Amino acid sequence: QVQLVESGGGLVQAGGSLRLSCAASGRNFRSNDMGWYRQAPGKQRELVATIQSGGSTNYADSVKGRFTISRDNAKNTVYLQMNSLKPEDTAVYYCYADITIFLPLRNNDYWGQGTQVTVSS
Repeated sequence: QVQLVESGGGLVQAGGSLRLSCAASGRNFRSNDMGWYRQAPGKQRELVATIQSGGSTNYADSVKGRFTISRDNAKNTVYLQMNSLKPEDTAVYYCYADITIFLPLRNNDYWGQGTQVTVSS
């Protein structure tokens, strides 16, 4: 079984920065696409950023130029550096990973437990 464990959320003032981390752990697996989604109260979950195993990235328009996604394949870890935070970035942030498990061979989507990010004005 594979688990995603997130860390790094918290409370920050507008204009501040936070860095989220998400580590995948388990046996006999490979992380493919990884990314971050968020869900604000009363809203649907939305994509924030994704990164392929080769490093190609994709961002929501609302975070372009402020957030940076990166990954360390050796550690099966994805990061989200969030700068110039705004109150509208307040949400629960969820880590996502498309995982290939080798024994037996199959692909599954995994989600982290979520971490709260609150930006005060």
